[in-house]
Amino acid sequence: MKFLAALTLVLLGLHAANAGAPLKIAYSDWPGWVAWDIAAQKGWFKEAGVDVELVWFEYVPSMDAYSAGKVDAVCMTNGDALVTGANGKPAKGILLNDFSDGNDMVVAKAGIKSMKDLKGKKIGVEVGFVDHLLLLKALEAAGMTEKDVTLVNMPTNQTAQGLASGSVDAIAAWQPNSGQALKEVPGSTPIFTSANAPGLIYDLLYVSPESLAKRKADWKKVVQVWFKVTSFIKDPKNKDEYLKIMSARVGLKPEQYAPLMKGTHFLDLAENKQHFAAGKDLASVFGSSSIVDDFNVKNAVYKKAQDVAGYLDGSLVSDLK
Repeated sequence: MKFLAALTLVLLGLHAANAGAPLKIAYSDWPGWVAWDIAAQKGWFKEAGVDVELVWFEYVPSMDAYSAGKVDAVCMTNGDALVTGANGKPAKGILLNDFSDGNDMVVAKAGIKSMKDLKGKKIGVEVGFVDHLLLLKALEAAGMTEKDVTLVNMPTNQTAQGLASGSVDAIAAWQPNSGQALKEVPGSTPIFTSANAPGLIYDLLYVSPESLAKRKADWKKVVQVWFKVTSFIKDPKNKDEYLKIMSARVGLKPEQYAPLMKGTHFLDLAENKQHFAAGKDLASVFGSSSIVDDFNVKNAVYKKAQDVAGYLDGSLVSDLK
């Protein structure tokens, strides 16, 4: 009897420890996710009564860490969440951080002025992930397919070097990598960007279904903190402070980081509610994800269509006023 009582106390203690453990969020160099550093440095998680540990990775390793169960949540695009889920580790998108509004680009070397000029050329891209999708969309818009070009698989953080070396004729990459290529390769130019397909790439906070079930109240606090971040960013008087925090995270100067903010449309509470509403086009994250899912199956990124609605949960947002 004493043994059972002691065992019960141990189990209760373990449960309490788990309940109080920091929520681990994997994030990477996209501006819409770097902005979480503002909340950390301003002490807003602690102020909200939630313990959060932000864990820094390159983008693909951040999703690998999530898939391996090393973190509770990961910042990723709606398209990559489908890929991650199709490969065995589904997640719930509970918050829309932003949508890409020009920061994802196809950057071509000097002399190439349009997507059609890329026919028969080599393009560096991280195959199977978000800017592969952008590239396929760009080719489609030009009346072309993947068969018209040669893809060279490379990590996104190495694409600028790839274009500079001359090993490829163009790259598909997000900021700050696309901007680095434009800076380092004389005459290079963006020939297609996410601003040509707004809503194709939403950036979200995806949480494991297990953690969301156990710690929903804590995740709601995290969501509330995000809207404090967006209010801070949208107030012009805070520009110097947020640029200092965010640029330091990726090793740039504030003046170098400022242009990256223009291609990221940060989403506040009202916009979250708007884009979480059901819909069939790119104005809705449901519509966008369905379009991306069709695209992924059509282009053999994965074989079986995903249950898009199962990847999204806007309830924490809709509860807020």
